[in-house]
Amino acid sequence: MSSVLVIDDEAGMRRTLQIALEKEGFEVVSCGRGEDIQRVFAHKPIDIVITDLRMEPMSGLDVLRAVKQRSPGTEVILMTAFGAVDSAVEAMRLGAFDYITKPFLANELVAKVRKALEKKALTTEVQNLRREVQSTYAAESIITASPAMQAVLAQVRQIAPMPLTVLITGETGTGKSLIAHLIHYASRSAAGRLISVNCAAVPEPLLESELFGHEKGAFTGAIYSRKGLFEEAHRGTLLLDEIGSLPANLQSKLLGVLHDRELRRVGSNRVIPVDVRIIAATNSNLEQAVARGTFRQDLYYRLNVARIHLVPLRDRREDIEPCAYSFLAEMSRRRGKCYQFSREAVKLLAAHDYPGNLRELQNAIEWAVAICPGDIIEPTHLPEAMREAIPRGSGTPDPRGTLDRHEHELIARAVIEHHGNLAEAARALGIGRTTLWRKMRDYGIRK
Repeated sequence: MSSVLVIDDEAGMRRTLQIALEKEGFEVVSCGRGEDIQRVFAHKPIDIVITDLRMEPMSGLDVLRAVKQRSPGTEVILMTAFGAVDSAVEAMRLGAFDYITKPFLANELVAKVRKALEKKALTTEVQNLRREVQSTYAAESIITASPAMQAVLAQVRQIAPMPLTVLITGETGTGKSLIAHLIHYASRSAAGRLISVNCAAVPEPLLESELFGHEKGAFTGAIYSRKGLFEEAHRGTLLLDEIGSLPANLQSKLLGVLHDRELRRVGSNRVIPVDVRIIAATNSNLEQAVARGTFRQDLYYRLNVARIHLVPLRDRREDIEPCAYSFLAEMSRRRGKCYQFSREAVKLLAAHDYPGNLRELQNAIEWAVAICPGDIIEPTHLPEAMREAIPRGSGTPDPRGTLDRHEHELIARAVIEHHGNLAEAARALGIGRTTLWRKMRDYGIRK
């Protein structure tokens, strides 16, 4: 039951509001002076405070300030006479949820109380989700037995609280985005947004507008003004992935933003201040790019304030098995089924070199789970590149078995790529739907 505190120096008004709110199912406490809120809050949590604006000696604005100081999540609604609307607007600026002008109908106030409760519930949900995300992206949550990775996590803990620009380097799939998340959620910017952009994935003509925004009419097709990602990430973090792909003209503009902490949208002379933590990531060698003249040396120095390098998975093999089991546990949770690896499958996973690093390992396990008819992941369920390590027996190879494995993979992949739509999968494979259904049954493939 939601609790409401009514504060008014008129006993009749307090009684009227208490009856109306209790009739709607609220638990109501009332008092005649603002000074009493400390006593009330000491005895029980309050969801909503309804207070008169004009009271002595403690006014409604004083009540608002005291409530927000003691219980920031409690919403406040002010009651005011028609001539005091300016004070009510000031109260909204100070954090009040809403105000209502006397005289008013009881159902008008009840409607405002319900809206205030909806906002409070939404705020609580967002806070809970933020805490959940922060715990997910905590350095302590990362599974690793590798000294190299443990050293990286120690760097993250040291760097994150300081407002430093960070450069993360490493091969594709080593977890650069994950490290960026860890830094963001352990930093002072954690309450803000983490926004990511892949500089190599956005066409060059659009990238400037994507990063810095544009004004209406700045170019053909700019039919309205638009914020760029720097503005969207204000008081948060901007991850510039594949920074080595940034065109030369935008390298110069990025350098200016990093230096001045302000930007100009495309087509505008207006200066917009931005407070953004920059994390850059790359799988290329920026030192070589500087030597070739394709990357600005001064920008490189601006980005390379704090550097974190991620070693490839093949150089920290002790992490392969625990990471594989972690990915398998996540897939089991999603599917509501407990999958396990056979001994032979674990051996194959541990022997592979993973040119795609952690991302390749994760994709391999998702694929194995998708085509596994039971709950034990066997070598035959792993991608072909891993199965090449299966020891060959003496004697003549079984071409029928090899053909069946390829057909199994083709059918399973088609079903996955077409999201279980058998008509589309059959069309892509060039077979009838009935034939596809029969082969799925024979191979134990599910939608």
